[in-house]
Amino acid sequence: MTARYEPAIDTHAVDAIDFHTHVEIDGAGHCAYDDELAEATGRYFKLGGDYFARVDELAEHYRQHNTAAVVFTIDAHTVSGHQPNSVEELIAGTVRNNDVLIPFGSVDPWDAGAVARVRELTDDYGVRGFKFHPSLQGFEPNDRRFYPIYEAIAAAGVPALFHTGQTGLGSALPGGHGIKLRYSDPMLLDDVAADFGDLTVVMAHPAVPWVDAQIAIASHKANVYIDLSGWSPKYFPPQLVLAIGRQLRTKALFGTDHPYIALDRWRRDFDTLDVDPAVVREILKDNGLRVLGLA
Repeated sequence: MTARYEPAIDTHAVDAIDFHTHVEIDGAGHCAYDDELAEATGRYFKLGGDYFARVDELAEHYRQHNTAAVVFTIDAHTVSGHQPNSVEELIAGTVRNNDVLIPFGSVDPWDAGAVARVRELTDDYGVRGFKFHPSLQGFEPNDRRFYPIYEAIAAAGVPALFHTGQTGLGSALPGGHGIKLRYSDPMLLDDVAADFGDLTVVMAHPAVPWVDAQIAIASHKANVYIDLSGWSPKYFPPQLVLAIGRQLRTKALFGTDHPYIALDRWRRDFDTLDVDPAVVREILKDNGLRVLGLA
């Protein structure tokens, strides 16, 4: 059995917490995407070749930048018909690199064993959160059929991270590879956050074209946060830039979406925004530590 993850991050020494990174498990393919989807996604983000880093490579890259990173894969096997990467192997990699990496689990919401899997991954393996991609996994997050999953995650005391907004996955393919954007409307998560006040909900990415709704939800619900991954900060909608310096200063989380947005590029572009330096530390580090229970 894989060893249980226990964090060994020097929270005083690290400069930042990247709340959103993807990795490849050795020999398991492109982060559980099929080849057509992986190639289209690479074209969309102007990436070449085998663009996912392996766990140990990612850890060393972030170690050199004095930054910790949340890592995950996505289990969408019911809809995609494509087997996911091994979460156990991912966790084993984070155990080897627990000074910089933080593992999130993933469950297919359509799998009858999802609730038991949540408990296994938290109790036996020590994952620190769960990643969902409603558009890729083909589900409406506020469908009450999935509420037992959120109950289990809330009971474990870890956050649930949901993709929101448009996605580069399937972009420019016929029918978008069958991926439906409406499942990632953040208003669906407003129901979840309202019904589970003890569940920490993180909305991943600036949720274009629903950014105003996203800001409203995060401002209204004490248990909702936004990670700023997936976009270069120079393309952030102006109302989002204004909000993260004001009402969302304690609700915004640094994230890159590695490998789609490089760490150096995100940090460089974020430095050009008109954000109070006192807020920058909260976004880069303090808010993430609090959400992860590492503060």
